[in-house]
This record gives sequence, structure tokens and C-alpha cells, in this order.
Amino acid sequence: MSTQSDALERRTMTRVMLRVVPLLMVCYIVSYLDRVNVGFAALTMNRELGLSEQMYGLGAGIFFVTYFLFELPSNLMLHRFGARLWIARIMLSWGIVSGAMGFIPQIAALTGLSNVTVFYGLRLLLGAAEAGFFPGVIFYLTLWFPNAYRARVVGYFMTALPLASVIGGPLCGWLLGVGGTHGMSGWQWLFVIQAVPAIVLSVVLLVWLTDQPAKAAWLADDERRWLTVQLAREAAALPADAHASVWRTLANPLVIALGLVYFSVVYMNYTVGYFLPQIIHAFGLGNFETGCLAALPSAVGALSMVLWGRRSDRLGERKWHLVFPLAVGAASFGAVSLMHAPLFVVLTFSFAAFGIYGCQPVFWTLPGAFLTGGSAAAGIAVINAVANLSGFAGPYLMGWIKSATGSYTPGLLIASAMAAIATLLVAGVSQRRFPMKTRAA
Repeated sequence: MSTQSDALERRTMTRVMLRVVPLLMVCYIVSYLDRVNVGFAALTMNRELGLSEQMYGLGAGIFFVTYFLFELPSNLMLHRFGARLWIARIMLSWGIVSGAMGFIPQIAALTGLSNVTVFYGLRLLLGAAEAGFFPGVIFYLTLWFPNAYRARVVGYFMTALPLASVIGGPLCGWLLGVGGTHGMSGWQWLFVIQAVPAIVLSVVLLVWLTDQPAKAAWLADDERRWLTVQLAREAAALPADAHASVWRTLANPLVIALGLVYFSVVYMNYTVGYFLPQIIHAFGLGNFETGCLAALPSAVGALSMVLWGRRSDRLGERKWHLVFPLAVGAASFGAVSLMHAPLFVVLTFSFAAFGIYGCQPVFWTLPGAFLTGGSAAAGIAVINAVANLSGFAGPYLMGWIKSATGSYTPGLLIASAMAAIATLLVAGVSQRRFPMKTRAA
């Protein structure tokens, strides 16, 4: 009987994994490219639009102001209307706004506004449009995967983030060289071409995804029954405050602590995403070579997400699988601030990528381990929203520091210090707050 049960579990989870994860990975690749391609566009866009380092830093980071404001409402709407419909809506709206980034000079000429004002305005609109996508997907995965599978499945899904850089770095570098076609520069075509997949995928999501296992006609009866029972059993075993109101969830000390920890992770991530191309480019390399080198740390990050997430599930341990990569990230950002050779900079950022990406699949198993239903939707949204405020603070602060000092070193040291604080915070939390009762078959 046990052998039959194990076979049913493996068959069910394999089918769910193949149905859900690859499409969401593609969506996340498109999401991340549409969010950070501005870092590559800046190599030529800043000069054409008359943006200083400080203006660019503000514009890159201002995305996260509206992203923060709309994150919780968006996830609550997702819980109310269903993930399939709401995630498709998010992708359609951000695809349209991201494509409009390629027409900044035309919009400025049409409206009489300055290029800088249009740049800021579109980044604000893009933040509002994309708000809720990532926490919505994380919440959606808790509806389909039992706890013992979540680190690996979040790891698989989130490899899209470094893969986006692996794919996007050379692609963005190449597109920057495509200038003069129909009177548009390479950076404009970069925004337009990379916006199209988001619009197409919004339709694909409506056809392919299912809101919950009980409605999955593509599962066999025994598979659907096993998964529904398993998820219901885990939800029933959660503590009473797992079903708390939205306001009680917002005041949960562990939700607040996780928001602060992830704040440092996002700070490190966008420091790399927005400024690594410029750090490498400053060594005198061309746009394509810059894109290729900037992709190497992301390749390391992709591997670390998969392997570290699987290791956490296999060993049934969460806390120290979160502490270790955070510590590596802190040490790497401190070390890279002292380096002045391209090879050592890229290698050290590759170690930093293990820290940034390796911790994330483990981290995102935690909200679903003590929250469920609407509380999980709210908690995940708040953690991600608070953390992504660093996506505003980080680029703006880094741009301001670079303009004021001519060096990226102080900004890199700030990222190192924040990661060190996050490491100590997680290390100080009791092991019982990191539940992991079962292991995957």
C-alpha cells in the first residue's frame, strides 16, 4: 500500500510540476527582463534622454514606489478573483506599459513634457502594472504543492530570475546595437521587442492554468483526490493564527521579520541587476561583451537556486539553508568593493549570486508554513512589498553615491552590511519557527 501511495504521489507531483512550473518560469523571465532591461538601456539611453546618474537611479528605483503601494491590493484581488485571471491581467498591463518605454521621446514631444518626466511617469506606471505578479505566483504555488516540495518548486520557478539575466544580457547588448531602424535607437527597440512576450503570455495563461487542484480536469481522479486531501491536511495542521485577518497578519512579528530579511536580498539583487552592466562597462568593454560577462553571475545563481532548494527539501532543514547563502552574499559584496580587475569582479559577483539566489527558494517556503488562504496571500504580498522598497532605495542611493563620489564602493559596502544584518536576524530566530515536518518522496 505504501508503495502504491508513493507511486501515486510521484505521478501526481510530476504532472503538476510539468503543467504549472515551466509556463510560470517563462512568465517570470519576461517579468524580470521588462523590469531591469532599463539597466542595459541606460548604456545609451541616458545620453540620448539627458539623464544624469542620479536621475537614472531615481527613475530605476521609482518603479518600486507604486509597486509597493499596489502589491497588497493586487494580491487580495488575486485571492478574490482567482490567480489565473489576475496574473493574466497583470502581464497584459505591464507588457503595454513596458513597450511604451520605447517611445519616451515621442510621448514627450506629443505631451510637451520633458524626457525625464515621461521616464519617471512610465516607471511609476510599470510598478503599478506589475504589482502582485511575484507574490501572486508564490501564493499560487502554495495551492498546488505540499510543504515538502516547496523549496525545490520555488527554486525551479525562481531560476527564471538568473536565467533572465543569462538570456537577457547578451540579447540586450545586441539590441543596443540595432539603431536607426524606423528612426528608433537600439534602446527603444529593446523595450518594444521585450514587451511583446508579456502580452502574448497573458492569453496563454488564461488557457493553460487552473485556479486550484479540485478543478484540474487534466489530473486523473486519484491524483486530484490525493493532492486535495494532502493540501487540506496540511492547512488543518497549521496554527490558529494561520487564518488570521489581514490586519493581524500585517502585525505578525514573523511577517515583519521576513520582510526585513528579504529587504536585504532584494537590495543585493537590484544592486547587481541595475549597476553590474555599468560597473563592467566602465572597464572599457563593448556593449555585447558587457552583456555576456554580466550574465555569468546569473548562471551561477540559476544553479544555486535549483541545487540549494533541492538540498533543503532532501534534508528537511530550512534555517541554516537560509543563513549560509545570506552570509556568503554579505562577504561577497564586501570583497567586491575592494577589487579593480574585471575578472575578479565577475568572479566575486558570482559568489554573491549564490547568496542572492540560493537563499530565495528556501526563504519563500516560510510564509506558507505558518499562513494559509487569505492570510497567506496578504502575508506574502506584504513581505514582498516591504522588501521591494529596497528596489527603490537601492538604485537611487547607488546612483546618488556614484554621482557624489565617482565610485560604487560605498554602495556595495551598504549592501554587504544589510546582508550581514539579515544573516544575524535569521540566525537568531528559533528553529521551531522554520517548520519542516516531512520530506518529499
